[in-house]
Amino acid sequence: MGSMGTPSLPPVYIVSAVRTPIGQFQGALASQSAIQLGSHAIKSALERVPSIKPDDVEEIFYGNVLSANLGQNPARQCAINAGLKDSTVCTTVNKVCASGTKSLILAAQTIMTGNASCVLAGGTESMSNVPHYLPTLRKSTKYGNDTLVDGLLKDGLTDAYSSQHMGLQAEECSSDHSFPRADQDAYAIRSIQKAQKAASSGAFASEICPVEIPDPRGKPATTVSQDEKPQIPLNEEKLRGMKPAFVTDGSGTVTAPNASPLSDGAAALLLVSESFLNSHDGLKPMARILGWGDAAQKPSKFTTAPSLAIPKALSHANMNIDQVDAFEINEAFSVVALANLKLLGLGEEKVNMHGGAVALGHPLGCSGARIMVSLLGVMREKGGKIGCVGICNGGGGASAMVVENMQ
Repeated sequence: MGSMGTPSLPPVYIVSAVRTPIGQFQGALASQSAIQLGSHAIKSALERVPSIKPDDVEEIFYGNVLSANLGQNPARQCAINAGLKDSTVCTTVNKVCASGTKSLILAAQTIMTGNASCVLAGGTESMSNVPHYLPTLRKSTKYGNDTLVDGLLKDGLTDAYSSQHMGLQAEECSSDHSFPRADQDAYAIRSIQKAQKAASSGAFASEICPVEIPDPRGKPATTVSQDEKPQIPLNEEKLRGMKPAFVTDGSGTVTAPNASPLSDGAAALLLVSESFLNSHDGLKPMARILGWGDAAQKPSKFTTAPSLAIPKALSHANMNIDQVDAFEINEAFSVVALANLKLLGLGEEKVNMHGGAVALGHPLGCSGARIMVSLLGVMREKGGKIGCVGICNGGGGASAMVVENMQ
């Protein structure tokens, strides 16, 4: 193919990319709301580039899926609490798991169309703090018991069209693409091992912005600086022995440890135009955005939608798949990664080189941005020129983006 990127579109650069540690469900970050986590990530992204002031940020697109009880427009709250000016335009994006990647796409489009020159994108989620609902309370229950609805399950983990838990659709993917339980367990073990190796080598340190947790009793604050799950010793025998989580008749293949765990976290990336980059001394690009793509198919087949979105993103970037040095494909379930690798004809050696969501966690509104932060971290550590992220989302969709490494 010809030159990289779409020639008619102005260049857009990523100049800062950070994420909080990923906390386990009801774990180290559970005391922090999605707003607090998102604000911290935004503030940290700006601190990494002193030549960009908070007032320079003209617009924010920020992913958040489980917004109940957070208050109006979580993106706006994150921005204001991070010290951005009142005139900053803020939009919360809910494309389920792909929200963070879609936020990056919208930010790039805003700059390319000339509507802004400095835009922040990312996403935040605190799955630990999602409330339960009493849907009949407003009408009042006249007689008898009432039922609480788990907002996390209802709005985050259940297919809206079949009312199935998304784990059952992972089982459908396992059947469709012939990946038995043993393959999924083996993949999960490899993902955890890669993440643990990256953590122990310090490879995550440059992408993580530690979170300080105040002590409610006035004792010294604690600092969370590492992802929680990789710190837990891997017990391969126990992982392989776990009972299936969704199909319990003996044929189930998807388990808690070969799926991504419920998690808390946030990520933020700063995108700028070429003229903004050139007019700010000392500002160095981490990557240039080359193209993107969204795709959708039957809702229950959301698991393999990245295999449609990634080729669209590559075509938009005027590239072919063989030119890509590193991929981040979100591991909603181990079988999601396995199926998309099979459909795309990819070898695992290029994919999720520092481990994926099975090992780290999957805070829904954050993950689409987290995988871009992780991709840039992988390319900083291991080299490579071209990177690509892809992430499926509930309802049958996926989003993807291609970048050129400039670190």
